Amino acid sequence: MPREAVRDTVGAHPVLVRMRAVRPELRPSEQRIADLFLADPAGTAGLSIAELARRCDTSTTSVVRFCKRLGYEHVRELRNHVLREVERETFDTAALPAVSGDIDSDDTLADIVAKVSLAETLSLADTAKVLDTEALRASVEAITSSTRVDIFGVGASAIVGLDLQRKLTRIGRTALEWSDPHAAWTSAATLGPGNVAIAVSHSGATTDTIEFLLLAREAGATTIAITNHAGAPLADQADIVLTTAARETGFRSGALGSRIAQLMVVDCIFIGVAQSNYDRSMEALRDTFDAVRRGRTAGV
Repeated sequence: MPREAVRDTVGAHPVLVRMRAVRPELRPSEQRIADLFLADPAGTAGLSIAELARRCDTSTTSVVRFCKRLGYEHVRELRNHVLREVERETFDTAALPAVSGDIDSDDTLADIVAKVSLAETLSLADTAKVLDTEALRASVEAITSSTRVDIFGVGASAIVGLDLQRKLTRIGRTALEWSDPHAAWTSAATLGPGNVAIAVSHSGATTDTIEFLLLAREAGATTIAITNHAGAPLADQADIVLTTAARETGFRSGALGSRIAQLMVVDCIFIGVAQSNYDRSMEALRDTFDAVRRGRTAGV
């Protein structure tokens, strides 16, 4: 993401959310600074530039460059925005148990419940703040007017893709979800104008997913990316980018924060599409519910 693009989000997107979003694109020295802020926002905001540089094993020049990378001319501005964000998070999570840090090996099950709840609550709250409603509207319109929707993701993102496929199918939309990359690429190559391809990837850097969207775009389909990083390679192949603001724990392979944030975006897409033809959608939902109920009654 170019610096100008980051500056445009200052004041619009929470600073800690922006740090997570641009972290993969930062230099190693700047990543260490971001990590310190993300691990202890309030404490780090109180450090002098020299102390911040010392703790991150870097130079004061790198600290200043990091601030400018986030769109701030002065470190003081960054500190103030971080402290404001800490206050906002405290308010958003006031009803949750007070916990801190990542999941540790000696955590009790109660600690795990509290920490997962906190991470997922903040992932949803942050995603609600950064989700571009105009991009969401464009996605809904593209899907509503499409004759076919192809969806692809890898790992946990595939679960999210399957959820969207089943939701769209329940309201009478032709939607296909591909679990195998080769099958997904083959299908993407057969798409064209009037079709939609949706790719889901937290990192936005999964090669198989990028290739899927690239093939679909070359074929003439409208392409949509759901990712945590607007500056990721996947976004380059998308006509429409829907960004999440997930918080991952050290148990990244579990895709805790990313999955819940992606599912929120998927739910917003589904409801928007269903609402676009409300009567037809409600009828389809009733019909599918009745079909399942009859199947259960018959012992199927």
